[in-house]
Amino acid sequence: MLSTAKRVVVWLALGSAATSCSKSSAVSAEKASEHVALLAKAVETDLAEVRTGMPKGAELLKGYFDAGEFQDATAARDQLERTRSKVQDLRIAKSTFFALVDTKGGVIRSDQEHDALAGKNLSQAFPEFLRALEGSYVETRVAIDEAAGVRGRKDAQWLAVQPVGAAAAVKGLYVTGWSFSAYAYRLENQLRSHVRAGVEGVEKEGKEPLVYVFVVVDGKAFGAPITPEVNAQAIERQPFIKSDAKTPVKVELEITGRDFGAAFLSTPGLGKGTGIAVLRSET
Repeated sequence: MLSTAKRVVVWLALGSAATSCSKSSAVSAEKASEHVALLAKAVETDLAEVRTGMPKGAELLKGYFDAGEFQDATAARDQLERTRSKVQDLRIAKSTFFALVDTKGGVIRSDQEHDALAGKNLSQAFPEFLRALEGSYVETRVAIDEAAGVRGRKDAQWLAVQPVGAAAAVKGLYVTGWSFSAYAYRLENQLRSHVRAGVEGVEKEGKEPLVYVFVVVDGKAFGAPITPEVNAQAIERQPFIKSDAKTPVKVELEITGRDFGAAFLSTPGLGKGTGIAVLRSET
């Protein structure tokens, strides 16, 4: 049997380990709340680039749509590239695709390397399509398999649709957007760069924390393509993702035996029911 002195030492050691574990997850949760605030600002910047750039791009596309010659796929792709290159906001936009769409909803061409969107009809993809044909700029959320940013699990997209031509005579649509999974990957890379910049010698000493970013849409957490599904499921179980939290909400949790901190903040610019969630674990 252990002596009284030895039992005290054991209790102290166990208590110290429990406190250390608790502090680790608390630190992670606090840092995660800082991260979501940073990324929510990034989302607003990314949206502003699209909203400012799309009308300018549409002006440059008037001649193309007026000509009404859409059969040449190479010419359409060149037009997309030239248009984006001439508009600074679009050149730096975080979109994962741009596309030219005719008035029947058919995708003439997108700028994807393997253009799965070409020939896809978008008229049934979102109910605001007719509003766009009437001359209104539209932002919406869709689920188009051909625009997915991840394989093997479901994805969805945010779209910005800019009419080309006057309201009474729209000639076509200029469309851009991002896959939520691909956008989560971009935000995650941005966050990791931010973390590395703030931790001296992180690569050499191996002190970089684990961080995962999720775009939350209607209670569904879309993570980067390589994000473990169990992490996304853990986020989806948190009550806060169904809130419209205007300040970061944080929580400590355990996933597969590892302590994490999580935080969430709504992103009304992306639409109702959206937000950014971050998982962080200290190493």
